[in-house]
Amino acid sequence: MNFPENLKYSKDHEWIMVDGDKATVGITEFAQSELGEIVYVDVATEGETIDKNEVFGSIEAVKTVSDLMMPVKGEVLEFNEKLEDTPELVNSDPYGDGWIIKISIDDVAELDDLLDAAAYKDFVEK
Repeated sequence: MNFPENLKYSKDHEWIMVDGDKATVGITEFAQSELGEIVYVDVATEGETIDKNEVFGSIEAVKTVSDLMMPVKGEVLEFNEKLEDTPELVNSDPYGDGWIIKISIDDVAELDDLLDAAAYKDFVEK
């Protein structure tokens, strides 16, 4: 299982890669493996400001649908349009081409509440 050191992680299994006050958000390798084959990613919140721990979309696998939770409060700037035709990118490259949204972070202090790679690894291996 891969736990990139340059990311922060939520207990809802989202990852966030911060670049100043902007960030990219996706689901972790662990989450995609638990979900199985991803068949659809639905994000209808582009342009909206979503609170931390609120739903920003959903992800559908062959056997289940799961909510996507916002790791920090922010405005959804962009949805990864590649996922419309190839949602399986979330399975094959969850930390790369399988990213889900880009956001503008409202309060960078909220990042302190997220897990680093070591803490997230411990969390999922319990």
